[in-house]
Amino acid sequence: MTGDPVVMITGANRGIGAAIARALSGHGYRLALGLRDPASLPGDIATLDPFVFAYDAARSGDARAFVAAVEARFGRIDALVNNAGIAGPLELMPEAAQSDDAMEEMLDRLLSINVKAPFRLTRAALPALCRSGRGRVVVLASLSGKRVLGLNAGYQMTKHAAVALSHAARRAGWDRGVRACAVCPGFVATDLTLNHDIPRHEITQPEDLARLVADVVTLPNSASVAELHVNWRYEPGL
Repeated sequence: MTGDPVVMITGANRGIGAAIARALSGHGYRLALGLRDPASLPGDIATLDPFVFAYDAARSGDARAFVAAVEARFGRIDALVNNAGIAGPLELMPEAAQSDDAMEEMLDRLLSINVKAPFRLTRAALPALCRSGRGRVVVLASLSGKRVLGLNAGYQMTKHAAVALSHAARRAGWDRGVRACAVCPGFVATDLTLNHDIPRHEITQPEDLARLVADVVTLPNSASVAELHVNWRYEPGL
């Protein structure tokens, strides 16, 4: 293969995804960004000359279309960052203030965006990642995929599944140079944590998480990091 490596990133218009795009561009990666609204791309990332694809994680056909468009544009895929995700309240106790219909709607949406979408995209991109010889898969999971602290069972379930997806990709592509990492942060200073009463300067910053992701992606095949737990506070065992 010739040319600089190519990374696909979903949800790169803000927060963690945008920070990862900036970081990997700094390491020489050409950017292929899947955005639900391409017009929402920040100006500074636009100056990096990314390939932008209108990707909606909720649409099942967008995964293969995104991969095909990237291969047509660059002829290769060297890394995939499954960053797009959502959070939503879904407790297990039946007396929680949600109707059965609202519960089903939220559960379906959480599973669609946080589990089914990254599964489809990883499956579609894996052949190209194998051809790279040093393909990388990053799944933005959460410490909620490693332990259960709060009562948001729906979100916790999907993040446990996201960790499993990363390990499955690692196993499936290992012999052909694919290395996968489940990145599991606690609270990060993004829009998803605005409703939490925590000083923003105390929790993990997107730029710091992006720096760690770039380190994982650029490691050689002989130094694979299967899971990366990122804490902003002390947690026994994590």
